[in-house]
Amino acid sequence: MDDRSYMRRALALARRGMGRTAPNPMVGAVIVRDGRIIGEGWHARCGDLHAERHALSRCTESAEGATIYVTLEPCCHQGRQPPCTEAVIQAGIRRVVVGSPDPNPLVAGKGLDLLRQHGITVETDVLRDECDALNTVFFHYITTGTPYVVLKYAMTMDGKIACYTGLSRWVTGPEARRRVHEDRNRYTAIMVGVGTVLQDDPQLTCRIEGGRDPIRIICDSRLRTPTHAEVVRTAKTTPTILATCCEDPARHAPYLEAGCKVLTSAADPEGRLDLPALMKALAADEIDSVFLEGGSTLNWSALRSGIVQRVQTYLAPKLFGGTDAPSPIGGTGADSPDGAFFLSPPEVTRLGNDILLESEVLPCVHGDR
Repeated sequence: MDDRSYMRRALALARRGMGRTAPNPMVGAVIVRDGRIIGEGWHARCGDLHAERHALSRCTESAEGATIYVTLEPCCHQGRQPPCTEAVIQAGIRRVVVGSPDPNPLVAGKGLDLLRQHGITVETDVLRDECDALNTVFFHYITTGTPYVVLKYAMTMDGKIACYTGLSRWVTGPEARRRVHEDRNRYTAIMVGVGTVLQDDPQLTCRIEGGRDPIRIICDSRLRTPTHAEVVRTAKTTPTILATCCEDPARHAPYLEAGCKVLTSAADPEGRLDLPALMKALAADEIDSVFLEGGSTLNWSALRSGIVQRVQTYLAPKLFGGTDAPSPIGGTGADSPDGAFFLSPPEVTRLGNDILLESEVLPCVHGDR
């Protein structure tokens, strides 16, 4: 096996922490000596051992003189865990092979410099693209101080997310719906508007075996969420945040008693939640990613406010028709083709009869509109 092969193994290990490491990155590590893997580890969840220390703790023999392959630059600062560079140096490892540099200002090359100062050979950028892709969320969160937001919707081939009656179960098939639940497990929080709660009374949970329920965020500027709604009734078992412009403590009280967190945020000029301000508040609570499953009104507001980084479009081979049947993005819309929200060329995934298109929102759309 060569460096790339060992790094692929480290990537596979890192993915075992998916959905559980936030706000930390996913990291995997493989320790090799004399052509043999003698230790493997990964960051399993926030607060647990980092990948390097986990791998060292599971070594079958001394790591002195070995090579460690790690998907992200080893940390060199004290956080919830002690610095990994310290453990690597003390173990007598002679070579460190890294996939991604760490953009965290507390690390950002300092870890690699420290290792070199102790005579350790450092190789960088091995499978860099794959390692970077693993931690898109972390890189965005640590460099911007805001959550990474994924806007998701499912629509028919004529661009409808529901029939004119409002019925929408189901636009897509079981394979696509399973992928949605995998992403609910992956991202820290799920966000919808109060309109979705009023119309569908959703659970907003992850329904795959071994999955983790995301934190539920309801954008409800005027605090209209019914206290008998599913998200309120189950708030003591599944964390639920009501984001609102309403500052009346008396109106907050029944939600607080039910176990919800009420997060008061500023209003935009139209009296709706100021979404960029809300993202800053969520980031302060270590919410590093948001899976946005809103209706057309919230989707437009999110795009217009510039908080969306990625768009997922599930496309079903169906035609609903109907002038009044809703489409994914509401609001006033762009006033010309040049005023559109431009996306990167999509990644295409076939899921049963459906197709998933995934694109990044290009930076040029984040200006004033």
